[in-house]
Amino acid sequence: MESGEASLRLRGQADIWKFMLSFADAMALRCAVELRIPDIINSHGGPVSLSQIASAIPDSTSSSPDISCLARIMRLLVRRNIFTAQSSSDGSEDTSSTTLYGLTHSSRWLLSDDPLTLSPMFLMETHPWLMAPWHCFSRCVREGGIAFEKSHGREIWDFASQNPKFNNLFNDGMACTAKIVLNAILSEYKDGFGCVGSLVDVGGGIGGAISEIVKSHPQIKGINFDLPHVVATAPAYPGVSHVGGDMFESIPNADAVFMKWIMHDWDDKDCVKILQNSRKAIPQKSGKVIIVDVVLDPQGNALFDDTGLVFDLLMVAHSSGGKERSKNEWEKILKEGGFPRFKIIQIPALPSIIEAYPE
Repeated sequence: MESGEASLRLRGQADIWKFMLSFADAMALRCAVELRIPDIINSHGGPVSLSQIASAIPDSTSSSPDISCLARIMRLLVRRNIFTAQSSSDGSEDTSSTTLYGLTHSSRWLLSDDPLTLSPMFLMETHPWLMAPWHCFSRCVREGGIAFEKSHGREIWDFASQNPKFNNLFNDGMACTAKIVLNAILSEYKDGFGCVGSLVDVGGGIGGAISEIVKSHPQIKGINFDLPHVVATAPAYPGVSHVGGDMFESIPNADAVFMKWIMHDWDDKDCVKILQNSRKAIPQKSGKVIIVDVVLDPQGNALFDDTGLVFDLLMVAHSSGGKERSKNEWEKILKEGGFPRFKIIQIPALPSIIEAYPE
């Protein structure tokens, strides 16, 4: 019994060390992304040595990068299954040339020229600007308030409007995840768009998402709806019209309302208002809202369930009152917003589709 208790206590100590230093995984991987190591390996068409990686690192200020430091970083990332490592058979004793590093299914998501890369999002979320609010969580618990504002003196949208470099970092991160999610939607939700004649994308930015939906479903008349200053810079897309306005006041009429990663930015009261305006915008009997957002399952073991809980804390760190929601929480705000019926459709991505109906 004592030995069993001692074993559990030791395991507990090991866990605390792991959590204490878990940032090291993210920082090692950030280094690999900044040095474009996945791209370097991919450009060779197969596993490469440390010397080959070092010689191809872009914008190096030194003619001789620190291969020892690189080796230690790569060793951890191999342990984390980000890269593979195998010994070559050239007989050399130089480890920088005898170990060859390759890509895995994970590191392929970090190729910068892949249309579905996660590199911009990774660089965004691990940037000091976006890491700083996490250090304010205890203050948020004690005092309430917004973590981002506590760390930077203003909320994220105001910070972005006054800091072009941050704005670009943020927009690039959002754009890359939007492509990944939209790709999953278009591949798995074909029937959902099939009977829609007109679709309004609420908070659609400059119209990238609605243009892709219309391209795949040409029968749809697309409406890209966002704040006036946002749609003012939107390019022209076939089959898409841009409308400026405020979703808290009214939403353009359409057969269906589409909202991708919009609701999680707002508290329940604001979400109910958006839903009420959505209901006014669609036909009473045949209309629907198509919400793309995380559905939390705190006890779940599905592929993205753990990440969903982390994403909820991400909303604490970066949003102004936003949250991820469980099925019961979605049911509550949908009902209050005028949508008593809904169904959840799983797609191969972090969020799900919540299809809701006014009757």
